[in-house]
Amino acid sequence: MRNSLRTLLIGWLSVAMMLIGFPAHAGMIGTEQAAASHARAENLATVQNFIAREDVRAQLETWGVESSQATDRVAQLSDAELQQVAMNIDNQPAGGGALVIIGVVFVVLLILELVGVTNIFTSF
Repeated sequence: MRNSLRTLLIGWLSVAMMLIGFPAHAGMIGTEQAAASHARAENLATVQNFIAREDVRAQLETWGVESSQATDRVAQLSDAELQQVAMNIDNQPAGGGALVIIGVVFVVLLILELVGVTNIFTSF
């Protein structure tokens, strides 16, 4: 009796799942959308690699910003802001020195200040 009830229940559930079905949605994406997604991924990788550098991380910690906090905020930047920061990093000469690092870190800190994560500039 119990085995037949189990078989009947499995049969009904199988039929119900086949009738309900699970719709799949597929669509075409435009070239612009694919290019924008790729550009954002490249810019994000550029900025995150910069923040992951030991000298930048040390400077951020000197200013009281944890690197994980900076990484989270970089991920939340808009496409235009992310592109601007990535371009600033890419346009710097190789081995640009401490002034370049301070400039880029300042831009990141300014963005963090505007978003409301830190209160570095309000104390001056």
